[in-house]
This record gives sequence, structure tokens and C-alpha cells, in this order.
Amino acid sequence: FEMGMNHAGELTALTQLVRPNIVVITWIASAHREFFASEEAIADAKGEVFGGLEPGGVAIIPFDSVHRDRLIAHAKPHAARIITFGLSEGANVRALDYAILPDCTTATADVLGTRLTFKVGMAGRHWLGNALAVLAGVQAAGGDLALAGLALAELSDLPGRGKRLRIARGDGSAVIIDESYNANPASMAAALAVLGEIRPQRRGRRLAILGAMRELGSGSDDYHLGLAGAVTAAGVDRAILVGEEIKPLAATLRQKLSTLYVPDAAAALAAVNGELAEDDVLLVKGSNSVGLGRLVAELQGDVAS
Repeated sequence: FEMGMNHAGELTALTQLVRPNIVVITWIASAHREFFASEEAIADAKGEVFGGLEPGGVAIIPFDSVHRDRLIAHAKPHAARIITFGLSEGANVRALDYAILPDCTTATADVLGTRLTFKVGMAGRHWLGNALAVLAGVQAAGGDLALAGLALAELSDLPGRGKRLRIARGDGSAVIIDESYNANPASMAAALAVLGEIRPQRRGRRLAILGAMRELGSGSDDYHLGLAGAVTAAGVDRAILVGEEIKPLAATLRQKLSTLYVPDAAAALAAVNGELAEDDVLLVKGSNSVGLGRLVAELQGDVAS
């Protein structure tokens, strides 16, 4: 799929080869923007996937996306049925109520007329959205919704994609939220929102190491500057910014909170090693090429010196 997103048109050939019966688009965001003129162009590229649907196939689309109608227009010529999912009234699969807890998300949803209460073993609104997409797919495939709900509870955060780690600090430990695998404006905002929902114990702080978001093209500065609101809303006490592309954000954040800019992951590691303390919660997120995954591994002691 990454190949399809980086080169418009290749996704059409890929889906023609696979010929799926059900296609799910989870979200549209400004990832890989370097390769596209606009976010609408990204939606169009993702919409190519519907061209490979088998006759009688189902298209599953995010209702809350501003590009919903654009995606529906792409799906209509190819899908026998279109299902939407989301948090807003009007979605075919909708969260009626939900709670984001420190280590999980609980929800009650209307799944095309069937009410289901379930738990997702990961915290965050974005994981709830993904879960609703999964339930839509299960229903479209004629699967067992109750079993799907139980299976969602067994999910756990993945390395580089939200996994939570505890490392020794002082007489106790600090928590690391490892989001080091990838980053775009939407996923950055989502990860920061999760950090903001966590209340550190005792005198712990919320810290964030934010790496550059790559492949954003000419709008890179604006996308990075646009993170300022999400950082402050999350109640971040200390931010360490890594990589040339994110440098414009540093001046803005310094007016709001303690901020350090460093050029690379090695410098970020040196800085955080001297600062991370007992009960702190540290979010680490950036594009994979920034190398923050190695920083997380070093903090765990998993990489030989």
C-alpha cells in the first residue's frame, strides 16, 4: 500500500490483482504529501482501491472524514454496498458512548442496528475509530460480532505504534509511549491527545520527543507549526524536537513551554537520559527515518553499546 500511496495509479493495478470483496479505508491524512498536490489528491489515490472490488463488494468509509463524500463518489461505481463508520450521528457503524482509559478504550456501538459493548486493548479515539472499521468489516463479511468484540479486547499496543514500556528511574519507573515508527499531522495529534489523557503519578511530568514528519512537501513548515496547539492541549511539560523539518516549531513552543531543539536522535537520547525521572510519562513519535526507534531501544537497554 505504501507503494500505491507514493505513486498514484499503482494502487489500481494492485487491487485489480488482489480483487478484494471488502475494502476498508480507515482515514485520510496528509501523509506522503510530498507526492501529492493536496489532501484531496491523497483521497483520490486511496479511492482507487475501490476499482478492484469484486462484483457485489462492500466499501467501508470513515464517516467523520472531511473527504467522506469524495470517497463515496469513488466507491459508488464499484461497490454494491457502502458502509460508513465513525463517532458522529449518521454513521452506519457508530460509537454511541465511549471512555478512554489509561490502558484501554471501552465503547458501546450501533453496528448496523446491532448494539455491541466492547473494549479495545489500546487507549485513544483513533484506536476506537479503527475498531469501528473492523466491526463494520466483520458485519459485512457475515462474521460473529460478539466474538469480534472479545477479540478487540485482546489487542495490545505494538512496538513503534503506541506500545507502553516501563523503565527504571530513581526508586521507581517512568513510562514510555513508543510511537516511533511513523508520523503525520493526524497521527501526531492523536498520539499527543493520548498523552494528554494520562495523569502522571506524584510529581511526574508529561514529556514529548517529537521527530520530524517527512514527505510533507512544500507545506512541511505549516504542518509542523500546526502541531503547537496539540502539544499545549496535551499539557506537555517539556518538549524535545528532533530533525531539521520540525525546527520551525521550536520557536513557537518556547513561548509556551520548556522546549529543546536537537538535530538528531543521538542528541535527543543524550538530552532525555539526563532529564527523564521517576513517574514521568514520555511520548516518542516521529517519522521512522528520524531514528527514534533506536532511541527507545537504547532507553530500554536493548541495544549493545
